Amino acid sequence: MKAITGFSKLTKDEKIKWLASELTGEAAELVNLLPSYWHPDSSTQKKFDEFSENTLTNFNFPFGLAPNFLINGHIYSVPMVIEESSVVAAASLGAKFWLDRGGFRARVLSMTKVGHVHFMWSNNKDEIKNYFNKIKVDLLSSLKHLSSNMEKRGGGILSLDLVDLTDKMENYFQLKLSFNTCDAMGANFINSILEQVATEFKTRVSEDLKPQSNDFQIIMSILSNYTPECLVECSVSCPIKELGHFSDAMGPHEFAQKFVNAVKIAQVDTNRAVTHNKGIMNGIDAVVLATGNDFRAVEACAHAYAARSGQYQSLSEAKIIGDEFHFTLKLPLAIGTVGGLTSLHPLAKASLMILEKPSAEKLMMIMASVGLAQNFSAVKSLITTGIQKGHMKLHLLNVLNQLGADQNQIEEAKLFFKDKVVSFSAVRDFLNKDHSLH
Repeated sequence: MKAITGFSKLTKDEKIKWLASELTGEAAELVNLLPSYWHPDSSTQKKFDEFSENTLTNFNFPFGLAPNFLINGHIYSVPMVIEESSVVAAASLGAKFWLDRGGFRARVLSMTKVGHVHFMWSNNKDEIKNYFNKIKVDLLSSLKHLSSNMEKRGGGILSLDLVDLTDKMENYFQLKLSFNTCDAMGANFINSILEQVATEFKTRVSEDLKPQSNDFQIIMSILSNYTPECLVECSVSCPIKELGHFSDAMGPHEFAQKFVNAVKIAQVDTNRAVTHNKGIMNGIDAVVLATGNDFRAVEACAHAYAARSGQYQSLSEAKIIGDEFHFTLKLPLAIGTVGGLTSLHPLAKASLMILEKPSAEKLMMIMASVGLAQNFSAVKSLITTGIQKGHMKLHLLNVLNQLGADQNQIEEAKLFFKDKVVSFSAVRDFLNKDHSLH
């Protein structure tokens, strides 16, 4: 494929035609395929196009629903956007399991987000520290015109501090600002504040302290996606005897102890912890996507939090206390219910309507509950029937479609594999042998 200049200035049709001209064989058929996924309403499609850059078409993901989530005494049906059917099934099963056992109890521990102005100062450290303390109030006052609307909603700037990090990097300091952005994720608000305070700080330091050009330098101003003080906790518990019986005549006490040990393994073994936490994020990411939030930021923060002790560990914890089984998830979730895609994407707006227009705090609790339900179902499968039995049953339709099965073959395969292990090769052999159950 050849390099091209001015690609972003082409119309969408021109971009697709250029791409098709660079492809050969079957790939050239993209010129017909890509427009077939455009939204039939041109104004809606225009909105989708403007969400990103150099857009060609829409990439569809399934929008599903996990019902029966009893959270703090209220039942929710939770929208989930994900391409893996077993994730929605696991979340739904987890929700149903705990529906009759008291449901999920969730609480937001804190809502603080942070950002930093990173700068270098090579002169006397006490000089910059004393000067910061002298102008701190003025710096905060210079931000009033940007923070006043957020303050009216109950949020705003919580603190401004000078952080000395010269023990980690020579001459390195930060201005650290903490924020409450209420129901907004707040990225634009935070970054605007940071850039304004950086400008004001640079001007005042340059005028009053008159450092040489190489003694003082603003490096960058940017929010942090690591928000360990924007924290939510969710838990389930019940008497062990109420857990019920499982496969191979496994009783509730054996199940509870095996479950606790499985979670402890994810606390001591990084190999297991990564997969364990990926399962939690399967559920959370699906809700993050459905509500138009930033799943990359949520993922990065969750995994950094999992490694806060110096070793990557499970985000969830299971305990047996007396005759009670307890399962808890605690993680940071910096999300919003106003602004950004949550207000612009029609299906994100629909998701929030299905969730009864929650505040950011309520949405944090809903997401954490889905993550815990997902984690419970995954660990439950692992210590009882194994993960593949349920996963591959749900994956059967994908395999059949991939192998080009017609509707009759699909129905026959569903019956045939009802009590059999599903694998790609087994499904292929079934189709090749042309089984007929009529």
